[in-house]
Amino acid sequence: MPLATLRGRDPEPVIQFSVFMPNRLGRLHELTRRLADREVHILALTVLDTTESTILRFISDDPDGARSLLQEYGFPFTEVVVLAVEVEGEGRLKDVLAALLEAELNIHYVYPFLNRPGGKSALVISIEEQEVAGEALRAHQFTVLFQSDLSR
Repeated sequence: MPLATLRGRDPEPVIQFSVFMPNRLGRLHELTRRLADREVHILALTVLDTTESTILRFISDDPDGARSLLQEYGFPFTEVVVLAVEVEGEGRLKDVLAALLEAELNIHYVYPFLNRPGGKSALVISIEEQEVAGEALRAHQFTVLFQSDLSR
């Protein structure tokens, strides 16, 4: 592939999987074990549970592998693009939020990475107008991450 084509290629966004499952003993373990058996690593995770059901949101180092496994085992799921941003040092969370407030963007939810290649702290942010949010964060010297930054 010519170098000019490579330079013009947009980086792949970070994909979040939302898996819908009954709130039953061992169901979360089953999914995480199956992913681990395939060497698909969960990098960020949040769980929203109700009495009868659970929504597991996660970021993986291998979205294609995660998608394939979820389909193979019949886990109902959706995929959305989310924003991922490095947050280094004390007080930086407030600076991330201030940058997004300054851009007048509404945050839907935020959760932290469990771990990330390179060991730096990072956040997953579901937000309106992701391109604007990414530009606002970069203007404040934050590193916005792409899938290639997360893959092993």
